This record gives sequence, C-alpha cells and structure tokens, in this order.
Amino acid sequence: MGGSGGGGRGLTYREEEALENAARSSMRQAAEPEKHNVFISFAMEDAKEVNLLRGQAKNEDSNLEFNDYSVKEAYDSKNADYIRQGIREKIKQCSVTLVYVSNDTSDSKWVDWEIRESIRLGKGVVAMYKGDTKPTNLPHAISELRIKLVPWNHEAITDAIHRAAKKRK
Repeated sequence: MGGSGGGGRGLTYREEEALENAARSSMRQAAEPEKHNVFISFAMEDAKEVNLLRGQAKNEDSNLEFNDYSVKEAYDSKNADYIRQGIREKIKQCSVTLVYVSNDTSDSKWVDWEIRESIRLGKGVVAMYKGDTKPTNLPHAISELRIKLVPWNHEAITDAIHRAAKKRK
C-alpha cells in the first residue's frame, strides 16, 4: 500500500511553475544585500569627491549599496537653528550616517555636529577616507566616540554600513 498523502488534487504544470518561480525570486531577494538609507556628512570642500561616491552608489554595476538621503545643496540661510533642523530631518530618514573624512573635515563647523546628532538619534555612524593613508586631522567626535574608519573600497563601505545599521536596530 502506497500513498501519496493528502487527498487534494495535484498541481497543474502552470501552478507548479509559478510556485517554483516565486521561490526562486524569493531566494534571489534574500541573497541580495539590503539597501540602507544613508546620510553623508562631509566638508563642503569635498563635494566633488562625495558626488563621485554618490554616482558610484547609483551605478547598477557597482556593489556599493545605499540610498543617499544627504543634503545635496547647502541651505541658503545663516540661521543655524534652521539649518540644524533641516539636517536633523534628513538624518532621521536614515539608518546610518557615512562621514567622508579628508584633511578638510575637521575644519567643518557641521560635520562634528552631524556625527553627534546621528548618535543622539540612534543612527549608526561609519567614517571613510580616500587614498592609502588615513587622515590624521579628524573631527573630535570620530576620535572621542571611537568611530571606525574604513577605506574608500566598495566592499568595505557596504559591509561597514550593514554592520552599523544592524547595531542600531
């Protein structure tokens, strides 16, 4: 006595194919890294470099994975409270703040505040640098809060963003 178990009807070829395709699609999505919303903090002197990073993140052939929610144009205001509020709203939309660090970063009056505000809002923070040598003149918050510096390497940046986002969940 053999049995096929269950008393229902068998699946048609089309139903079986649809289930297989749904399972394959689900497995592909599970294997793809999650894209995180990222706020990029940087000194205005580094805008060209940051725009290059943004372009790389948008490139479908790149394995740099994030959605950019940072400020694209400087706020046209001298009112610091207004600027802080605008930046804060951008940071709130993100899970991670990515700080682009160069020799100009510590001179920025906003980067240190953006790092501290990101931490205060419960966001992960990652600092990255370009080139072979880590900058030595860092914003105080990076040193004080022992924020990890990673090189401008797509895998290193993506991995650091994923880790920082998980820590804050």
